[in-house]
Amino acid sequence: MDVQDPRFWIALRLIDDLGSVSCRRLLDHFGSPRNILEAPEKELLRIPRLSRKAARNIRAFSDWGRVDEEIRRAEAGNVSILPMNHPAYPKRLLQIYDPPPLLYVKGEWTEPEGAVAVIGSRRATPYGRFMTERIARDLSYHGITIVSGMARGIDTAAHWGTLRAKGKTIAVLGSGMDVVYPPENADLFERIPERGAVLTEFPFGTPPQGINFPLRNRIISGLSLGVVVVEAGEKSGSLITARIALEQGKEVFAIPGSIDSPGSRGTHRLIRQGAKLVESVQDILEEILPQIPVNESKEHPPEEKHRVSPPSGKKNPEPYGEETLNESEEALLRLLGRHPLPVDRIIQASGFDTREVLSLLLSLEIKGQVERLPGKQFRLKEHA
Repeated sequence: MDVQDPRFWIALRLIDDLGSVSCRRLLDHFGSPRNILEAPEKELLRIPRLSRKAARNIRAFSDWGRVDEEIRRAEAGNVSILPMNHPAYPKRLLQIYDPPPLLYVKGEWTEPEGAVAVIGSRRATPYGRFMTERIARDLSYHGITIVSGMARGIDTAAHWGTLRAKGKTIAVLGSGMDVVYPPENADLFERIPERGAVLTEFPFGTPPQGINFPLRNRIISGLSLGVVVVEAGEKSGSLITARIALEQGKEVFAIPGSIDSPGSRGTHRLIRQGAKLVESVQDILEEILPQIPVNESKEHPPEEKHRVSPPSGKKNPEPYGEETLNESEEALLRLLGRHPLPVDRIIQASGFDTREVLSLLLSLEIKGQVERLPGKQFRLKEHA
């Protein structure tokens, strides 16, 4: 099937009692949504754990008017529809247990090389909002895309902190693309596609029901290399996201708070269970950076990557990030050669404090100027 024609994928998504895991099993067996919809019930029931009700719903599907309405509304709202077999569909989502059969995308979409989820309580404290904006800003300065769920509290602070730093952010909704929730984030919803994208797996008109948010959370963690939990109560949904992230093999980070704050109990529990305690952005970057192919963006110009522009063809501003070096980076670079130097010798020779040297080295590593070697050693990166 032509990947640019999503009609059969939308139909598959609209069938009642058919979840993402069953969709994937069906696709693995039949090869395409059209083959699934045309398969006899007897063949459908050969799929492990597919219920008879789901099989009958597949055979009975006839609501092609709603399928066409989905496409019409997507075109009217500058929303792209990415089926699982589209080249721009996120590769990281294909690696999770239950990837959504399709995604609705608003904005100019290119899967980020490095993305970190920043999530937390809807009842954020001033401390939580401050730390969230700070972490989102600092990660953005290092070229990391911030993923969150556009909920009240920490999620909202993560998106705004990224936008104020002119970074890239991705919001994953627990509702249809035309249902902005919470409603006070309408302005945020409009701003995010200018420097990133809004995603959802839910059809137009889907309300923000409670059952949708755990499903949304698996996408948030699935798109990311790691998840940072800023504030979370003992029964917070953020803890579910952290658990999903661990199941997906992702890094989990937690920011400590006051022992007297209810919003710190969940994050402190995560730390006791093995999440990495975050005191600065460096604690996140040293785990995330080794997973990012930092030179890939130079080897493959933007036009060669799988990119999805809004249906209108409207172009958004260029992503944040300059490759020029500041004076401190240039000074540190002059200390390095082809032979590896341990970080303590670099600190001693530079005259900068430890935190600043680590920050500069991380920045130079992202820009492809230096390479990190085992034993916390660094040297100039050889360029072809």
